[in-house]
Amino acid sequence: MAVKEIEVRTLSGESTTITVSPETTINDLKHLLKLSFAPATSSPNFHLFFKGTKLNLQCKVSSLAFQSGEFFVLIPFTKKNKPQVENPSFSNDASAASSFADSTYSDMMQEFSYLRDNSRKFSEGNNNNSNGHGDDDDDSFKSRRIQGGNIDKDERNEGHPYDLLWNVLRSSDRDLFEEKNCEKFVEVLQSMNCLSSPYSGKCMLLSEAIFRTSDDHASCLCPTWLRGLVEAFALLSILWAFLQLQTERMTTSRLKQVLGHLEKFGVGICMEDIEHLSVLCPKVVYFVNNDMEPKNFSNALVITHSSTKEADKFASKLEAGKTCRSLSKIFNLMKKWESSFKTSLWETIKLLMSKKNYENLLSFSLEDLLLFVKKGDYVLERNEAKRARRSSSSASNSHSVKRRCHDTSQLLPSEMVEHLRKSIGSDGQMVHVEKIGARKGSYVEIPNELSDKSKSALKSIGINKLYSHQAESIMASLSGKNVVVATMTSSGKSVCYNLPVLEALSHNLSSCALYLFPTKALAQDQLRALLTLTNGFDCGINIGVYDGDTSQKERTWLRENARLLITNPDMLHMAILPLHRQFSRILSNLSFVVIDEAHAYKGAFGCHTALILRRLRRLCSHVYGSDPSFVFCTATSSNPREHCMELANLSTLELIEKDGSPSSEKFFVLWNPVLPLRTELDKSEFGIDGRNASDKSLSPISEVSHLFAEMVQHGLRCIAFCKSRKLCELVLCYTREILEEVAPHHVNSICAYRAGYVSEDRRRIESEFFGGKLCGIAATNALELGIDVGHIDVTLHLGFPGSIASLWQQAGRSGRRERSSLAVYVAFEGPLDQYFMKFPQKLFCGPIECCHIDAQNQQVLEQHLVCAALEHPLSLLYDEKYFGSGLSKAINALKNRGYLTSNPSNDSLSKIWSYMGHEVYEGAVYLHQGRTYLVKDLDLSRKIAYCEKAVMDYYTKTRDYTDIHIVGGKIAYPARVSKDQLPKTTAQANPCSVTTTWFGFRRIRRGSNQVLDTVDLSLPRYSYESQAVWISVPQSLKIIVEKKYSFRAGLHAACHAVLHVVPLYMRCNLSDLAPECPNPYDSRFFPERILLYDQHPGGTGVSKQIQPYFTELLHSALELLTCCHCSSDTGCPNCVQNLACQEYNELINKDAAIIIIKGVLDAEKTYFEGHPDSTPSC
Repeated sequence: MAVKEIEVRTLSGESTTITVSPETTINDLKHLLKLSFAPATSSPNFHLFFKGTKLNLQCKVSSLAFQSGEFFVLIPFTKKNKPQVENPSFSNDASAASSFADSTYSDMMQEFSYLRDNSRKFSEGNNNNSNGHGDDDDDSFKSRRIQGGNIDKDERNEGHPYDLLWNVLRSSDRDLFEEKNCEKFVEVLQSMNCLSSPYSGKCMLLSEAIFRTSDDHASCLCPTWLRGLVEAFALLSILWAFLQLQTERMTTSRLKQVLGHLEKFGVGICMEDIEHLSVLCPKVVYFVNNDMEPKNFSNALVITHSSTKEADKFASKLEAGKTCRSLSKIFNLMKKWESSFKTSLWETIKLLMSKKNYENLLSFSLEDLLLFVKKGDYVLERNEAKRARRSSSSASNSHSVKRRCHDTSQLLPSEMVEHLRKSIGSDGQMVHVEKIGARKGSYVEIPNELSDKSKSALKSIGINKLYSHQAESIMASLSGKNVVVATMTSSGKSVCYNLPVLEALSHNLSSCALYLFPTKALAQDQLRALLTLTNGFDCGINIGVYDGDTSQKERTWLRENARLLITNPDMLHMAILPLHRQFSRILSNLSFVVIDEAHAYKGAFGCHTALILRRLRRLCSHVYGSDPSFVFCTATSSNPREHCMELANLSTLELIEKDGSPSSEKFFVLWNPVLPLRTELDKSEFGIDGRNASDKSLSPISEVSHLFAEMVQHGLRCIAFCKSRKLCELVLCYTREILEEVAPHHVNSICAYRAGYVSEDRRRIESEFFGGKLCGIAATNALELGIDVGHIDVTLHLGFPGSIASLWQQAGRSGRRERSSLAVYVAFEGPLDQYFMKFPQKLFCGPIECCHIDAQNQQVLEQHLVCAALEHPLSLLYDEKYFGSGLSKAINALKNRGYLTSNPSNDSLSKIWSYMGHEVYEGAVYLHQGRTYLVKDLDLSRKIAYCEKAVMDYYTKTRDYTDIHIVGGKIAYPARVSKDQLPKTTAQANPCSVTTTWFGFRRIRRGSNQVLDTVDLSLPRYSYESQAVWISVPQSLKIIVEKKYSFRAGLHAACHAVLHVVPLYMRCNLSDLAPECPNPYDSRFFPERILLYDQHPGGTGVSKQIQPYFTELLHSALELLTCCHCSSDTGCPNCVQNLACQEYNELINKDAAIIIIKGVLDAEKTYFEGHPDSTPSC
């Protein structure tokens, strides 16, 4: 039977190809994806879309008409908690209670079905049979014996009890103690006998001993007596839930009956074990007399002592007037009890070990633990711990309440991990440590084909042998091939292009080379490396950097003398190609074009760079008769060959990806500041001290500052990566305050590195860090790329940087020079950060994202064709191979608009200017190297801000709004054309003007984020021309929505939802488009429309391309919103929240958005029913 290859993509760019038979159903395909595709494995629920339509589970692959290049799109969604059922009071009559249970059975099963399904999704793929088809019978839900720590918490601690109760409640007799159900009960108990973390799911003892055990394969270190305790608690919890669902109370007589029955199946738990639980965790497991009011213990697992007379009864029904808890509350209580029980028990064990100096749990017995708790020692120790926490909280400032280490002894990265665990990480923030083993290098001799000069140059920098991938790449480049080197960070990729280039330039004294780097810092770094390497070449190779920091005098010299020119794509576009005659010597003799960090060229930036490279190749061929070879280097990409071929429009490209470089041992720590906060809140619910729940020390910014200080004071060179300029400055400021107390001599050994500094400051910081004068830097992603700043021991990562590729790229900055290293990822409270904290293997075993560009984007193509025509006349005959099949259409469009016949004017360029008003304005607090400056005056005519150094306890944040003015979009519906020309939609694509206005700023206190005051501000507006796609929202909808919700909040959410589904229909980055976002404090009129616009000056053409599909976008957006059942009105990142929202997702309402989108779709349907033979044109 013929098979089909189906490509499946995600919104974030990952893709896979899976081979199936034509008779395969979508349901079968989803099972296969869960087994083989990481995004499917990590998503509890997802739909598959084809051409914007959600696929039915029973649909067969053979029924879909596939064309070349078409693919499925995987969209995750979240299920919603079902509403709780209001339960009437129970009477004293057992039959009445039974009657109530029967009457609510169907509602209960519906809710329970959801709860069970939601807890099983992550493990569903592992329970399917070998051909990918899932079974729906009971066998597919059988529990497995699972050692603690081997699998995710959701599967090990939640899925199995839910499966058990599910099977029991859907059976005819609903009897937990029927033989088959008892066997399953025993399996569940055996799978839950490890003292595992309620957050990470890993054995707490294993996590504590990870650096002291030689058994790398151990999954649980709990001794037998501890396993028995945990198993007893699991039995108690499940039994309590079952009895609640049967409207029964937990009594000692009932418990004894159950234990006696389970003994027949090999369960060795007795009443003494249950009593031990109440001794060790009295706030969770509590015995009461029959005459006590259970309401006093509503948050505890209560067991009622029953009399002899009551012992004859098989069940004790709930008293009259008492209500049965809803299912949601029952399972929430089970989770809370598990968390509180394990946390409390673990704290007790650690107190005993500390008090008695026990090395591990094998050093004492259950009796020792019980004796310790029963004696006063335990209470005293707990009280001392509480007092210490209170004292620390009251004595410390808002961002520094931790115990500070004053030791400055040198530590290795591996020793630092253990040090952090016992010091500032003692609250359990260290949720996972991934130990990445060292890798041996694969070395080869320097090829004989290289000249003596090349060999001498290599030896001058200490290279006597090459890594295998270096030798392979060098020989491929020298043979004239186009090459892409895709190996790990710090694998010596610069040698892969420097050596063949210098070899070629030394053989031919006229040959030239062009190096392109995405950042100025990387260009300067490579200049230093090249100058060192060329000391061994005595052939007059003049090298220089040609960028915005290069003086006019240097530029003139470089144009006349340089043979190796280092620049960036922007400079190539703005200053080299338009003035190519001044570079004729270089372009005529161009032998190599080197593009490093190729993975940086994606999205809109990649699209423009691709067309700039096409213009370069075209000039070389048509005007100067040269045909340079290309060398690409990338460290983090899943599709390096395809991406680079598209980037430079190459027909052949050799991929070098077998890494021959060695790598050192690396410890990768996941650090969750949110975890201690949640733990404290959970404790407070059960009467455990929760006074620290509001500590400011739990702030991720404060946590990373403490970590930064620890690294520096213990002699580890460190980079702290932050996602914004302001975060860099705040981290630097906080870290210096900590070092002032613990290591004053290190205060001036750290600084910040980010965009916005003058070139002299950046060069100085790079030089001082490389030379060892600086020990640490707080940096944005400006230091993410392969800049050599010397050996780095540690990288800190404040929040997820946006992609797994970027995280690994940043972490790769440490561990160079074959020394061990440490990376610490500090999480924010956002859903993505917390997802990786909960499922670390999704981070460490997940695939690196793909890089995508669309070099055929018509809008961008037209812009670059105007530039290309200025450089050299366009020709349909010769230029289609560079610009693609859309060349003819684009040229005709440009001719009709007069662009190809008019003389280009530089005046238009002056209109696109960058404005710093959002950072510097009168009254602003400007951060520079961790110090605060108050802006006293702003001279806009000279573009100079006058600042005064000041100690401020607040920072400032601008208030602004962005207006989108549509050009020619005021008419209700435009002219109509044939119904066959375009899909039916009233959406319009129009030119627009995007204007940002700054009208004020707030002074916000550091630490507490309290708004101190609000100040009005008057600054020039920033405006640019772009394109937008939009659809009108009927006035009648506004009236309906505003009866219950904010109409502006609904429009805001609707725009976000439509933006999220655009990748279903075309290949683009979400950063290419922006939604119209209302300012929550702006009371002006807000247009009644759903609008997206190209957020790049001049537009990128994306909005125009999606106009024909806008109705389909609305349908998909509605599907997205209705399938995502997050509980909050403001939605979640899966539906309406957008991390790039200009208004920080304020004033947003998902329910209002659903009403609006439904209303717009109804209006569209009504309109076209009245005009069956027409459709609007854009």
